[in-house]
Amino acid sequence: MPMRTECKNFESRSYPNGDTVRKCNIDLAPDAPWRCPENCSGYERRLADAAWTHGTLVVPPTPPEPAGLEDGSAAAVLDAAEEILNAIGDDVKAEVDAERAAAQTKPGMFSRLFRKKR
Repeated sequence: MPMRTECKNFESRSYPNGDTVRKCNIDLAPDAPWRCPENCSGYERRLADAAWTHGTLVVPPTPPEPAGLEDGSAAAVLDAAEEILNAIGDDVKAEVDAERAAAQTKPGMFSRLFRKKR
């Protein structure tokens, strides 16, 4: 079944460079952006725009499915990528926190110019 764009958990976002992200916000579509599971437990029809007519901000068409999607290999690749990102997430956060802490301890140009005189 193609991605259900009318589901309240479906999200599509386009970027200025032309890239578009199509995803399930509750991560129940292992073959996103191409397909939703046939009997998805998270499917809930979006009620706010059920009878609206959309203008130019309509969700772009679904990209063509790659070869080999039927055998589950796309979901396996996406799962492996997610595991890699989850594995390095704590290290990246620690690096960012360390950089922010170091930036706060260095006096800036304005703090030298406008420091309090004793």
